[in-house]
Amino acid sequence: MKAERKVAIVTAAAGAGIGAAIARQLAQDGMHVVITDIHEVRRNKLSEELQAETGIECPAYMLDVADFSSAEQLCREVYEKFGRIDVLVNNAGWSKIEKVAEMSLETWQKCIDIDLTGTFSCMRHALPYMIKGGSGNIINISSISGWEMTEEHGAAYSAAKAGVMALTRVAAAENGRHGIRVNAVVPGLIYNDFLRRIYPDSFFDGYLENRSVVGRLGTPEDVAHLVSFLASDKAGYITGESYGISGGVHPHA
Repeated sequence: MKAERKVAIVTAAAGAGIGAAIARQLAQDGMHVVITDIHEVRRNKLSEELQAETGIECPAYMLDVADFSSAEQLCREVYEKFGRIDVLVNNAGWSKIEKVAEMSLETWQKCIDIDLTGTFSCMRHALPYMIKGGSGNIINISSISGWEMTEEHGAAYSAAKAGVMALTRVAAAENGRHGIRVNAVVPGLIYNDFLRRIYPDSFFDGYLENRSVVGRLGTPEDVAHLVSFLASDKAGYITGESYGISGGVHPHA
């Protein structure tokens, strides 16, 4: 049977970062949110929390976005359970900063596999169900690293995130006729503790004074609010766009 509520899949939704904030916001918006992650304990914990907070079923599923068959299985099981897939948020990402002249093939391949191919894989398997339903909404989380000329993010991550924006535009062009919108959200520095394991302290030093024009760092909730808007009917005339959310660090037109 087809669920009465919209059904949203959020990748890498467990933890304390952007994915969890998006999942919580979409559940508050009244959707069944499918919590996907490779971390079993964290995804189950968030699933239980959202169901307790909203009274809406928000099941947890294992998903390794770097595994093409894992994405296929997830979308099939979600469709079999709910009879619909309305929203897909591709949030999964990974980065390791190495200079091009020193980068291992392993680093390059893992970043591309998770950040770019993982986004493609989830879109590839969700889109047929959206086309069947005559509507859908895909929101890909990219990064201002795809626009900037900088050493801060690493070449593999920057290349993958630029690819996500290109993939977004083409998928939007292909699927608008099916009632499906595809957009990208392009965050700047959105703080969570995990970033301290990726970036050196010097990356954060002086960020507020020298770059942010709104006097603070971004939060996962800032991104979640933009995703909520793009997933809503209020954004019904918006597709193929890449929306920066960087506190003015990298305005883009």
